[in-house]
Amino acid sequence: MKENTLRELLIDELRDLYDAENRLVKAIPKMAKAAESDELRSGFELHLEQTKEHVERLKQILTSLDEKPTAKKCPGMVGILQEGEEMMGEDYEGSVMDAALISAAQRVEHYEIAAYGCVHSWAKELGEENAAELLEKTLNEEKETDEKLTELAEQINASANSGAEEEAETEEEDAEVPARKRSRSANA
Repeated sequence: MKENTLRELLIDELRDLYDAENRLVKAIPKMAKAAESDELRSGFELHLEQTKEHVERLKQILTSLDEKPTAKKCPGMVGILQEGEEMMGEDYEGSVMDAALISAAQRVEHYEIAAYGCVHSWAKELGEENAAELLEKTLNEEKETDEKLTELAEQINASANSGAEEEAETEEEDAEVPARKRSRSANA
């Protein structure tokens, strides 16, 4: 029976992340295109460039570990991205769509933060200082992106909610107009 080692687990998870990041390189432009907010669109475009750097770092790390930089299908990211695609397929508009996009993006970030936190820890434990340093850099970028998304969500969620409140008020006013007309004609 073959003994599985922490190093093998690290390599396996790096390949999983390599697949996840490559999938994101394809998905982020779709999210940017669907964004209504210029600030959100710009954030996606910036993160796309970071994601491309993450792919390159993973290649560098795998190569430095004498491993071929190949991907292992990441079912977690596949599912998260599929859920995001479904959200974009809904008929949400404006700031409500932006709120949905932020939700999808933060699910991605939280998944990546968990994954990069683990591989960073394992690389440190294995004495792979160069890999640990590169993984920590990516981990910090993912955390920063999540924080920016949270800040942006506060503005966008308020806008999405005020739009819903305005729509509800308009519906109430529209419902009152016929009622006033009926009561005037009944009094006449």
